[in-house]
Amino acid sequence: MGGLRLRASAGVERDGWLQALRAALPETLPWRRMPVHVDDETLLGGLDLAATLATGRPVHRPGLLAQTEGGVLLAAMAERLSPERASRLVAALDGGASLAVLALDEGHDDDETPPAALLDRLALQVRPGRSTSSPDVAAISRARNTWQEVVVEDGLLEAVVAAASGLGIVSARAACHALTVTRIAAALAGRSQALPEDAALAARLVLGPRATQLPAAAAPPVDDPLPASAEGADADEADEADDKGADDEALNHDEDEALGPPPERMADQSAPVEADVAPPDPTNHQQPQTPASDQQALDDQVAQAALASIPPGLLSLLQSGMAGVSRRGEAGRAGAATRSQQRGRPLGAVRGEPRGGARLALVATLRAAAPWQRARHAALLQNTGHKAEGRVLVARDDLRIQRRVQRRATTTIFAIDASGSQALHRLAEAKGAVELLLADCYARRDRVAVIGFRGAGAQLLLAPTRSLVRARRQLAGLPGGGGTPLAAGIDAVTALAGSVRRGGATPLLVLLTDGRANIARDGTPGRGPATLDALQAARVFSATGTAALLIDTSPQRSPAAQTLADALRARCIVLPAADATALSTAVRQERGGGPQRHA
Repeated sequence: MGGLRLRASAGVERDGWLQALRAALPETLPWRRMPVHVDDETLLGGLDLAATLATGRPVHRPGLLAQTEGGVLLAAMAERLSPERASRLVAALDGGASLAVLALDEGHDDDETPPAALLDRLALQVRPGRSTSSPDVAAISRARNTWQEVVVEDGLLEAVVAAASGLGIVSARAACHALTVTRIAAALAGRSQALPEDAALAARLVLGPRATQLPAAAAPPVDDPLPASAEGADADEADEADDKGADDEALNHDEDEALGPPPERMADQSAPVEADVAPPDPTNHQQPQTPASDQQALDDQVAQAALASIPPGLLSLLQSGMAGVSRRGEAGRAGAATRSQQRGRPLGAVRGEPRGGARLALVATLRAAAPWQRARHAALLQNTGHKAEGRVLVARDDLRIQRRVQRRATTTIFAIDASGSQALHRLAEAKGAVELLLADCYARRDRVAVIGFRGAGAQLLLAPTRSLVRARRQLAGLPGGGGTPLAAGIDAVTALAGSVRRGGATPLLVLLTDGRANIARDGTPGRGPATLDALQAARVFSATGTAALLIDTSPQRSPAAQTLADALRARCIVLPAADATALSTAVRQERGGGPQRHA
């Protein structure tokens, strides 16, 4: 199955889950832990410097992947795993390496996730729970030897593939993983042929967490009659779908069911299907044909099992069509990583000479020179007649220099619309939102700057600083009233962002406005020219590649704010829905996710 993603913070619950897993595995099975900042030499193996110098010939030292052959590799803090390290694991799994990767995901937000390429190779995505019984080691050992012989009829295979397609899962690996889990579930139960409940379990474990949309049959229109086969919670939802309060109740019920139904309920759901499936005949190797009606019932059962395992909170996003929408590209993201020769986290060594500020990578240089010592000593003795006992002979081609990577500091620029179109209570709410974001910036040691625009132009109220007290003081003294010189405000932000970038930091814009400009660049009033100037200024800003977040401060969602956000290439959030958690998460996503660690 490639492995699994274990979503949990470090603690007693996760440690207990890992101990239970370790107890269910053979004692001789390798169990290794991979640090998040592991280098290629430790992971893939390399030259054993001491043995090579002692013997005069290259001696290879196996890496973590080779040491874990046939066992489990624990990837610690997988949500911080770099794409380079993830690509090494992906290459090993695709190359047929006999190991399982257990990705320990400690991310608290949805934007803090392990690399997608790695998650695609791991069959299961689970959260640890309290175990009520010890694992049946004997059953696991028996299933390990028999699961590949389990027969899966064509109807079950079609149902799994149909469920994956209906949930919007584009990767074919998910269906393959679900088929593997189906066979393993049957083998654990001691069966030689998979049953519908095995496929339903596989759908809950593999397909549900990967869902990006709801199947068409899962959300019938309100005016359509509910299908006769719908029972239980689905029928209740359809009966109460005429009023908004009942919609909310049905949505909450779906989210409560996200962890999946209890085993006895799964048995009740699968009973009608099991009655139509003939018991397997060991002497008959032909696949039985599934009638169309039975196949439809089987497809529905597997799809419903997958829906029941959709994580909490995701169902509402799926129903609104927002899930699975990727953010814009990585260019210009805040806190971008930069290469450096003097400062930052080591990134490995490359061939080169230590000049221009570059530092010599001594160990890497010795590794490059070690295999050639016997030949060089022999050549030195032959050419000069002298011996260099106890010395390491280094040539120019052996020289290696250090590479380092560091995160640039982030400067968050708050641009606040304080014009008359912003009623006093809306301006107060905008200031409250900025207060929340300021506290988050202070916790991350980011610099902040404040620009206010009203009347005839924009004004830099606070130059980039780390002082939370100064930022709050300037924010509290921001007056309101006058026209909306939106173009002037965006121009001021563009100029400040360029200054921040030239200073070595990464700018991030948080713009609070309703998007309704009425003062043009030349100071003349007029909504039409002012809007054109504002959109032109927004396009100039977007060309710089600076990440941006627009908070719509209008009483209701404003089309003008969305148009401006599109020109800025920014995310748009409506202020009434932008509570503390939503604002903090949105800004963190624009920064690039996860707390920055500045070198």
